[in-house]
Amino acid sequence: MAERWEIRRAGPERAPHRVLMIPGGLCTTEFYADIMAEPAVAGLGMTAATLPGFGGTEAPEDMSMEHYARLMADLAAESGCDTVVGHSLGANVALEMAALGLFRGPLVLLSPAFSRGDEMRSLAALNAVGRVPGLGTVVWAGMLGLLPRAMRRELPPRRADALAAAMSGNDPTASRRIIRRYYAYLDRYPSLVPRLCEAGVPAWVVRGDHDEIGLTDGERRGLEGCPHVRLIEVPDAGHAVLVEQPAAVAGIVAEAATAALR
Repeated sequence: MAERWEIRRAGPERAPHRVLMIPGGLCTTEFYADIMAEPAVAGLGMTAATLPGFGGTEAPEDMSMEHYARLMADLAAESGCDTVVGHSLGANVALEMAALGLFRGPLVLLSPAFSRGDEMRSLAALNAVGRVPGLGTVVWAGMLGLLPRAMRRELPPRRADALAAAMSGNDPTASRRIIRRYYAYLDRYPSLVPRLCEAGVPAWVVRGDHDEIGLTDGERRGLEGCPHVRLIEVPDAGHAVLVEQPAAVAGIVAEAATAALR
């Protein structure tokens, strides 16, 4: 299965703790390169995998979030991973892995959306326009063409070129279909907070202090009321917390991996 994917590995081959890292929508494993190089996780075996369909990788026939959760749970099992880290849409895939009972280890959820209203308005607008027959793929193609230049203004300067280039290989047809299924998933649940709480796995929900993804007061109270969920706000970071503050995120990942053993 993994041969068709874009995979990045790091850490000791015989590491006692192994972590699967799932990038967000339109992103590739390049977004985890900084975290994987941090001293805090040097002893971990790490496998980062681009979600099939993003970054020019082969898209599955079934693009539902539930199917992605099954694919990533299979990869976690094959790679011997006992902890899962996900960013953005990838964090929602990780959440769904636990909610479906496919993965029982700790989760580190970097800036997930817990409801449709939490998502960025620009993505919601793009999804809406993308549904218009004869126009959707054209709009997505135009957006993806502009994305690398736009992202350079949002990312740390030292990494902007590499990360923007990593996002330039997305196929507009595949991206449009995946995001449509993602919104269909969000529409099925008024809030995903109960779904995470009922999964019963240790979870670190990590957000930048000026994250573009929303979090309602009710969602915050729900997360704070879950005994096995920790809500962490990282200073000086937005939605791209994993590349803006990699050392802070790496420390959280190391903590979660240790919790997997306990």
